[in-house]
Amino acid sequence: MANAPKPTTPVKKESSGTSAAFATLVIPIAFVVAVLIYMFILGDASHFRGGNPDNEPSDYFGIIHKGGPIVPVLLTYLLLVFIFSIERLVVIGKASGTGNVDAFVKKVQAFLNTGNIDAASAECDKQKGSVANVIKSGLKKYREMENEPNMDIDQKTLAIQKDIEEATALEMPMLEQNLTIIATLVSIGTLTGLLGTVRGMIAAFAAMATSGAGSSTQLAGGISEALINTMIGILTSCLSIIMYNIFTSKIDKLTYAIDETGFSIVQTFAASHKNRSL
Repeated sequence: MANAPKPTTPVKKESSGTSAAFATLVIPIAFVVAVLIYMFILGDASHFRGGNPDNEPSDYFGIIHKGGPIVPVLLTYLLLVFIFSIERLVVIGKASGTGNVDAFVKKVQAFLNTGNIDAASAECDKQKGSVANVIKSGLKKYREMENEPNMDIDQKTLAIQKDIEEATALEMPMLEQNLTIIATLVSIGTLTGLLGTVRGMIAAFAAMATSGAGSSTQLAGGISEALINTMIGILTSCLSIIMYNIFTSKIDKLTYAIDETGFSIVQTFAASHKNRSL
């Protein structure tokens, strides 16, 4: 039995390495930016009464600054959500290609139904992207199997199917890179916010115990400042969940498009060669 040749799609080592380097670089940069925002924007004297940061805050910027040292960490999370969301949108957009994926799949299927493999391959060249690369790999294998004399129809069909699966395994994993970071932010955003709130509450009650008389104003101010951490944490988690679901939905759509077209390629090959053998 002849062994099926390796898929024509190249391994995406460069894309994987670039994505990992991007994540390694952007996380510390985001933290530095968050600290600078906390110190010089939120902590600016204009956001406090009398222009003194030791006084009560006069606006929301000042209130957020009073949330304490956990705030820069939460701001880092928030920045990472935006940064990695933009990065994933760019990567998934490139993987989709230059045109609408659904329209591209319908065109390829129409060419397959008429047996016009060259036109289907040319359509892949126009579309570009990961979806088109996988389908073009399957079409190239289709041509190779037409001229393969040492394999029967079932073996040829299996070889085409295997090539499409292997090409998909090489192209698609890069779409899921850095999604784990967004998914992680869903959990740690809320938990870190609660940590900041607990810390603020402890500080507020400790200040009351030190001052002696129970001041409702002092307690209310401390609770208000502490809850800022929870607000930012929940906001981060909400945005992370929304973006994660959007990206997974887009990736599922691309995977379905590849599976649907790959099935059409295999079925077309099997049907055309069985008709010839009759």
